[in-house]
Amino acid sequence: MMTRRTFLRSTSMALLGSAASHAIAQAAIDGVGRPKSFVLIWLNGGPSQLETFDPHAGTTIGGPTRAIETSAKGIVFAEHLPRLAELAHKMTILRSVVSKEGDHSRGQYHLRTGFRPEPSVFHPTLGAIAAKELPVVGLDLPPYISINTNDNYTDAGYLGADFQAYRIDDPARPPRNLRSPVADERLNHRRQMLDILEARHGRPNELPEAVRRAHQQTDRALRMMGSSQQSAFDLSSESALTRDTYGRDPFGNGCLAARRLLETGVRAVEVTLGGWDTHATNFDAHARQGTILDRGLSAMLKDLEDRELDRDTLVVCGGEFGRTPEINGLDGRDHWPYGFSVMLAGAGLPAGVVLGQTDPQGGKNPVDPITVPDLTATILTLLGIHPEKEFITPGGRPIKRSDGKPIERLLSSLT
Repeated sequence: MMTRRTFLRSTSMALLGSAASHAIAQAAIDGVGRPKSFVLIWLNGGPSQLETFDPHAGTTIGGPTRAIETSAKGIVFAEHLPRLAELAHKMTILRSVVSKEGDHSRGQYHLRTGFRPEPSVFHPTLGAIAAKELPVVGLDLPPYISINTNDNYTDAGYLGADFQAYRIDDPARPPRNLRSPVADERLNHRRQMLDILEARHGRPNELPEAVRRAHQQTDRALRMMGSSQQSAFDLSSESALTRDTYGRDPFGNGCLAARRLLETGVRAVEVTLGGWDTHATNFDAHARQGTILDRGLSAMLKDLEDRELDRDTLVVCGGEFGRTPEINGLDGRDHWPYGFSVMLAGAGLPAGVVLGQTDPQGGKNPVDPITVPDLTATILTLLGIHPEKEFITPGGRPIKRSDGKPIERLLSSLT
């Protein structure tokens, strides 16, 4: 039975925790004075922490993967990430993320939104929330853009179509349908005819909601089609050296496109690199995919710093879960949501820092576990977005942006 004193103590602690979360979010908002941008490097399929940011070379679970020293004292990466190792002093590595979802689709939903799937609501992704909460004046491009994505987890959920991700399948080519198939004169005539037809339904504020939304989407599409900001999609304007530095593969092109889109004012960009579902030939696959990741991501991080975009841009790199400490009979590793790695950089984060620790023998729970809701609450706070603020769904249900609590020991040392 809870006594009056116990109740007052627990209530006071809860209020203090809420106040601290709001204070940290406000500090993130006020610290730089400019809105933040968000880049998610999504490693689809679940990368192995042991072959990326948390190697345990020389142990029974380490396998053949060697560890290499990094620019941050005492931190080692897997051998496939030498360029990123040179930038480790600019990163925060979370090595003890834990999830309750070990299935690909459920885990992807969980990490992208911060919530576990449920039948009654479809939650928005972090990118959609950033697009809604951090608007950009004068932006003709969509505020949330997803590159190389081949799943359904870039949805805006109950936030609606206005904040849905605009998908780019091939960043080396301009997006399709951005040029009118007819001459400008004929296009303008078509628009005038559309206006006449809509006017017959009444004044704009008297039109049905679906018609008004369709009109708004048409206006946005036409504005984008006629905007000079489309040049952000044109990678051919970059030098051959820059293209080679990023890598002329879909992921490298995606990272380069992300940098260009951020410069234009796009608020949230997601770049996907698949190929991490390594139930078999885990070590060969991680050597291959790690090399691609290392080249493209390191080039983007350096570019963001050189262009003074790093402080206002939060970069997050991770997948839906990690891989088992045990090596299976196919020389692979299976799903492991009980302690995996996520990398963060930029946005004033303390650099060269590791939080959490996994067991070198693979048998114990990680030290200082970080839940997925706490991770997503931290990301939102770093973007200057209060995680406890509620949205009201179209059905009238209030839902917080996040059910987690920001990692205060990390955010309290924001630079």
